[in-house]
Amino acid sequence: MPKRVVKKAPGRKRGTEAAGARQAARTRSVSDGPGVRHAAGTRPPVRRTRESQTARQQRAARILALLRERYPHATTALHHSSAFELLVATVLSAQCTDERVNMVMPELMRRYPDAAALAAAGQEELEAMIKSTGFFRNKAKSLRGIAQALCARHGGQVPDSMEALLELPGVARKTANCVLGTWFGKNEGIVVDTHVGRVALRLRLLTTARNDKDAVRIEQDLMPLFPRDFWTFLSHALIWHGRLVCTARKPKCAGCALAGDCPSAGTLG
Repeated sequence: MPKRVVKKAPGRKRGTEAAGARQAARTRSVSDGPGVRHAAGTRPPVRRTRESQTARQQRAARILALLRERYPHATTALHHSSAFELLVATVLSAQCTDERVNMVMPELMRRYPDAAALAAAGQEELEAMIKSTGFFRNKAKSLRGIAQALCARHGGQVPDSMEALLELPGVARKTANCVLGTWFGKNEGIVVDTHVGRVALRLRLLTTARNDKDAVRIEQDLMPLFPRDFWTFLSHALIWHGRLVCTARKPKCAGCALAGDCPSAGTLG
């Protein structure tokens, strides 16, 4: 006797399927230029050019020449007079403007002028001094850990190697690249901050990075395109260009020196 087939009435979706449906219903599209849209809360995806690596390198060479002409003395905006001060300032600059860090640093360095003094700092006292830079609890913990490690392993001095810097608590490649390149003149990598990621994405120099926050891949994509001797300069020049011209909301494409080599020129804002 054939089995009786009973059709279930359509009901409510459950689990992840329902969650996905609700999310899709809530998601609105956001324009990232003509013909480009992405979901709210997500990063603009990397758009690839069809140019060969050789053509991309030639374009990168022209971009570097233009940056050297436009920002010949580009360097960090963080005020410092020693490797120790630059290291501290760079840690504080995470998710904070350089202007705010520059306001906090004088009093901080007056109170803790060297690694030994900072290593002995109380957590709560340090938190209060750097509170305006944001994420102050984690930053205070990192700074104390860095200072203690400097005293224990390096005689209170900031080491000048990538390996040693990365062993310090809370120090990643961005901070290490900044200190090595800016203070010690060693081009070990490219500092990738929010401005560098945004400008590199718009210039379409990225080949493996997923978006403008994919710092590891952004650095890996940029290094083969530019001579090593200019890696530190490139970082600072792109940061200044991102602050002054290729701004997040309304880039000034009409007056941009890089517009001739930028596939995104005139399509943003």
